[in-house]
Amino acid sequence: MTESRGKELYVIVCAAEPAAEVGRLVAMAQEEGWIVQIVATPSALDFIDVPALERQTGRPVRSRYRKPSEPKPPRADAIIVAPATYNTINKFAQGIADTYALGVLAEAPGLGIPVVVLPCVNEALAARIPYRRSVEELRADGVRVLSGLDWKRALAEFGSQDQGGVEPDTV
Repeated sequence: MTESRGKELYVIVCAAEPAAEVGRLVAMAQEEGWIVQIVATPSALDFIDVPALERQTGRPVRSRYRKPSEPKPPRADAIIVAPATYNTINKFAQGIADTYALGVLAEAPGLGIPVVVLPCVNEALAARIPYRRSVEELRADGVRVLSGLDWKRALAEFGSQDQGGVEPDTV
């Protein structure tokens, strides 16, 4: 693992078309002083350029639990889920931890780690009661669920690391 020189931002990537552009979010976060760890759902691995993201972050893209012999990664100081799919949002709200990415998310609110979710859900799925209920439950648990895929706004929720952390806007 890379030695820490700033705060740890986990970017959890789900299997949706915008995942291919997550390198832009990584670059924006790094410009603000974050050390970025990519965590991909197993399905997201087909949507991202794993070698390019590993070069960009200097870290392996994680998509599975570590083996007991592998070193423990640093804990996240903040998490952005982008793009967040219908499946991931609903499972996160229900506390289901059947992948490494969901396990990280399941623990985050209980550990006091701020989480911002950027849904990538079509209108038909967004209109469903299970999805709307999940968004309400996540917000009640302190998770910030934003509309659209505005990566800059997601980063602003945590403040700039170069400025010692600015108080985030409320959603």
